[in-house]
Amino acid sequence: MHVLVLGINYWPEETGIGPCTTGLCEYLAGRGHRVTMVTGLPYYPEWRVPRMYRRQLSGRETRNGVTIFRSWLYVPRRVTPRRRILHEASFIGSATMRIFSQLAKNRPDLLCVISPPLGLNLSAIMLSRIWKIPFVTQVEDLQPDAAMDLGMLKAGRLTRMLLKIERTAYDHAALITTLTPGMRARILAKGVPTHKVATIAHSVDPACFAIPLVSDGAAVRRRFGLSGKFLVVHSGNMGVKQGLEVILEAAQRSRRHADLVYLLVGDGAVRESLHQRAAQLGLNNVRFMPVQPREVFHELMATTNVALITQQRTVADIVFPSKTQTLLASGRPVVASVNPGSEVAKAVREANAGLVIAPEDPDALLEAVINLRDDSARRLTMGRKGREYARVHWDRDRLFGLMEERLCDLVGVPLQPAPRDRDVLDETAAERLKA
Repeated sequence: MHVLVLGINYWPEETGIGPCTTGLCEYLAGRGHRVTMVTGLPYYPEWRVPRMYRRQLSGRETRNGVTIFRSWLYVPRRVTPRRRILHEASFIGSATMRIFSQLAKNRPDLLCVISPPLGLNLSAIMLSRIWKIPFVTQVEDLQPDAAMDLGMLKAGRLTRMLLKIERTAYDHAALITTLTPGMRARILAKGVPTHKVATIAHSVDPACFAIPLVSDGAAVRRRFGLSGKFLVVHSGNMGVKQGLEVILEAAQRSRRHADLVYLLVGDGAVRESLHQRAAQLGLNNVRFMPVQPREVFHELMATTNVALITQQRTVADIVFPSKTQTLLASGRPVVASVNPGSEVAKAVREANAGLVIAPEDPDALLEAVINLRDDSARRLTMGRKGREYARVHWDRDRLFGLMEERLCDLVGVPLQPAPRDRDVLDETAAERLKA
């Protein structure tokens, strides 16, 4: 089966959608399928194209069995709703032209769109009609809903246009996959037939399960000047949805707790404003660190005492941040400052992997951190529970196998038997999770 995947994010990006799409493509290639990926130049989460890619308008490379075609895209220095639209539109246009110039005579068996960008589905509809093949849209983020819930878009012409594009995509897609039951329910509420929508969660990097549950991390702490500190870490994208201001406000209230350090690892649209705000407040207990290589990030996770997940209160079932899976698989106790009805809150509570507190409440955040600081046994138990939950629910080969099965069904090719995977837990693990 030849699968053509269209998505704006891919390797070498180390956070967000990129690693998830990379994992799926490489899994399919490893299972003997022919996989072509049409993507943009890497830019996320820094919103800056690496130097080695800056002079390229396009490129072609092969990695782990996947043929990668890169297309130019506009990357704004400062992200605004209007510039984000231009950013996505530039990729949609260049990627579509890239497909016609490089792949017009190389018909795939199936198209898979990673959405957002929402408008990429329009290209897929056109291509699927020309080639007479089915297309799948994988909904990572309910983009119009998120923009409206966060106040980034008001009801008007643009909103109506986005909703119409979304509806058109859902009408024409042979299959719609999304990450959580809540996101699936939102899609079904838009009038999409039940049989067209499948919930297939993102899997977790198996290497996270090897991170020690307990580690003093002396070497990495010395390297970053964190020796003797109780380390509270937020990692990943720094954007509007994350509502990261609550961490600065909690840090401001933490001055009498000299052992607490809040470490923000990553990059994103609001990183610079957060950095400036922390400096204005004189927050010596807040540190910023850029995106780290995978190995260094795992070292940091091993020595993290408490991991944070924060979201604005309006964020509930429109997204499911992949950091949730990473943190639980890494065995870190979590403080989730999120909407209590959100998918993140449900996962953390179901796993018994941490504390769920009210969003945008710095006092509650500080109280939760102090409670966990003072109870190391509880932290260890939460870490173990989270890891077991991640093993059972987010196993890589099982979830990628589900996607492969659905794709093969659409194309009408037989699914080859999968070898027993070394990372799949047996029923005993599931029973331990319930204990």
